[in-house]
Amino acid sequence: MKKTIIGLSTAVALSSSLFASDTSNNEMLKQIQLLKKQIQMLETKLNSNETKVSNLEKSFTDKRFTKLEKTVDRNSRKIQDVKAHDAGDNIKWDIDFRTQYDNVQYKLGNGKKVSNEAIFSNRLWLGMKFQADDNSIFYGTLSYNKLFGDNRADIMSDGGTPNNANFDWVTNEAATNDNSLKVKEAYWLYKNDSFLGNSDVSWTVSVGRRPSTDGLGINFRADQSRKSALSHTVNVEFDGASARFNLDKITGVSGMWLKFCAGRGLTNAKLRFSADGLDYMKDGDTSENVDMAGVILVPYDDGQYSIHMNYAKAWNLIGMEGSIDNKGNASPTTGKFDNFGDIQLATIMFKAWGIGNGISDFLDDTTVFASYAMSKTSPDGGNAMLGSTDSETGHSFWIGANMPCPITDSARVGIEWNKGSKYWRPMTYGEDTMAGSKIAARGTAWEVYRNQKLTDALSFSLRYTHIKYDYAGSNGFFGDLGEPTNIRDNNVEEAQNITANVRYRF
Repeated sequence: MKKTIIGLSTAVALSSSLFASDTSNNEMLKQIQLLKKQIQMLETKLNSNETKVSNLEKSFTDKRFTKLEKTVDRNSRKIQDVKAHDAGDNIKWDIDFRTQYDNVQYKLGNGKKVSNEAIFSNRLWLGMKFQADDNSIFYGTLSYNKLFGDNRADIMSDGGTPNNANFDWVTNEAATNDNSLKVKEAYWLYKNDSFLGNSDVSWTVSVGRRPSTDGLGINFRADQSRKSALSHTVNVEFDGASARFNLDKITGVSGMWLKFCAGRGLTNAKLRFSADGLDYMKDGDTSENVDMAGVILVPYDDGQYSIHMNYAKAWNLIGMEGSIDNKGNASPTTGKFDNFGDIQLATIMFKAWGIGNGISDFLDDTTVFASYAMSKTSPDGGNAMLGSTDSETGHSFWIGANMPCPITDSARVGIEWNKGSKYWRPMTYGEDTMAGSKIAARGTAWEVYRNQKLTDALSFSLRYTHIKYDYAGSNGFFGDLGEPTNIRDNNVEEAQNITANVRYRF
């Protein structure tokens, strides 16, 4: 601005000398001196204004901005404190609440049909998560699974029928008349990006009541993420430990990982304040510890196509001694569990998350799987495991597809088929089917279902399950009463289960 004023002043002076020829040199000098004074006055005024502006800016910067910065910093610290409190001091909860209707029908070997057309139940899962640091996490699930109102079926004094609905393996999977909130899952998990200094192997280890129900396979119809096990052979609640190692980097095989699992399904120990004073010692009048160990291997998983395998062995499996009459009625000898032997289980499953590549949107969003499983018994000391003193092998096949619904984008539909042989015996007692485990069927089962998202939290599911038994005892344990006899008058020959539920998850 100063330069502009000086330039203009000079131009005025020159023009005056050129066009006012009658002006004398003295007058011209006076005019120049006057212009210089005016310019000096303007410069002084400009300097004064710039100083004021600078002082104002400095004042604003030093006071207003400093105060504002302090306020922002203080609020940031408060926000961080809230986040730290929320993440470090509180358990994160999630809710899964389901109200369900079931219609169950049986056809017996003598042709008689029995049914219960209206069974209503509520199931609540309260999920917990707590992460204290980058490497360790706690997970838990509290569960409630109850029929509407009261129920007399397990009250023996009122003529109830003996059952195992509260057995630990299925205590949260079977709808009962129990209002109590139980622990379905509770375990800690440690994770690390390197194993013994090798950054090519990331790994995890966890101990507690592990997520061993609703594993890969059965999770599709349940409309939820898979849990740990392969559900073709294992779908029961279990206390134990696992360790997983991701091997894709060190082997160069896409998605390869290996998991070791072990646990205990029954503990032989007297309880506190025993009459003989031998608290927590082994009880010779009951069954031995039931232990299980196994391995899960994913040899390949590229995100679309994957192979899943498992092998497990369980020791001292339980059952009851007894007899089965010619009408199929079971008569336990003692009414208590005994050990009958060991069992080996194996599974191999192929899964495709999308068929082909770009053939159609429908095929891209379709998941199909095919699974084969086997079981092999090892009777102990001449006991008749599954009614046989010999080692018996069972086989099972399972095929399923989960597809987009052609009617609406907010729903998915599925169809599954199962086939089990005479001596097929998996550990699938926790399967969420009121008519009995379709996977355990010694016969043929098929199923169709539809899951629809209603809102961000609500969903609706409809399912039909049909089971045709070739042999009895599909849902029994491992003793005489689990023998695969031919279908007799009072055995269930066919089972149907219609299920509809509304589920809230958030």
